Amino acid sequence: MFIKRGANGFHDAWKWIIGAIVIFLGCQLIGALPFTIAVFYEQISANGTQALSSMDETSMMNTFSKNVTFFLLMFSFVIGTLTWWIWIKYIHKLSWTEATTSREKFDWNRAFFAFGVVGTVALVTTFLGYYLEPDVYIWNFNPTNFFILAVIAIILVPIQTTWEELFFRSYAMQGLGIITGNRAVPYILTSVIFGLMHIFNPEIAKMGYIVMIWYIGTGFLLGTFTLMDEGTELAIGFHAANNLFIALLVTADWTAFQTDSLLIDTSDPTADWMTFIPMFIYYPALILLFAKKYKWNNWKDKLFGIVEVPALNNTYDPKNTSDF
Repeated sequence: MFIKRGANGFHDAWKWIIGAIVIFLGCQLIGALPFTIAVFYEQISANGTQALSSMDETSMMNTFSKNVTFFLLMFSFVIGTLTWWIWIKYIHKLSWTEATTSREKFDWNRAFFAFGVVGTVALVTTFLGYYLEPDVYIWNFNPTNFFILAVIAIILVPIQTTWEELFFRSYAMQGLGIITGNRAVPYILTSVIFGLMHIFNPEIAKMGYIVMIWYIGTGFLLGTFTLMDEGTELAIGFHAANNLFIALLVTADWTAFQTDSLLIDTSDPTADWMTFIPMFIYYPALILLFAKKYKWNNWKDKLFGIVEVPALNNTYDPKNTSDF
């Protein structure tokens, strides 16, 4: 059982609670320092200290080229992932495998299968949209800029999305499951909190808070993958493909990712029934596909059942840290 695997004798509640704070701040605060320092240095070098008084989010995001800004923002998740690893290795005495899957080894085939399915859908739907409504898009291909973007995105976007999965579907899901002794609490809370974490995305400002339904729905999709498949592999593969292909294929002035992508969407979007097609058609189709391929069963127990947590012993076993 994936959640129970985190209960290895070092599962004191305080470790999970403090760990969630440390891992989050490691990414969002310490991880943001390289970007913040670079922006401040560049602004002061170009405009003097008076530039600080007029600096806002827009000026910070426009200090560097899109590729440099994208690199610095994505790099924060490298620091976040290292923070997660240090905490689970030295505080919880968990290995990578124990923190990410119920299987003997992390199943990369599962992650790559999910990545391939989601990536294929992203390619097909993007270029179908371009074919059907060419006036909505601007062809933005610049060989040099796009090549640099591709290198940055292929390396760092999977780290960004993996950190999110390690934080929500690994750390928070195992911790909440162990603390509460059931699966329903981590399933619901991690899904809702994951959605709410996107509340400051520019898409929300553009289309309204109703779009939060889409983000929370995505949280429930990834939570379903993790609990039904007893591991984070499918969630990690889905999330990596979703964000990577968004970064490479299409951007707009109202999206979270501002990149030198192939296409620029010039539409003025509004939230209507079309907005929720992924949630009501695409997402159920993915669940059915994975359920059939990986022979999921016992849905009620896996999503809402009890977690039998063993007693604490806090006895160090070095074999728990032998696996990367």
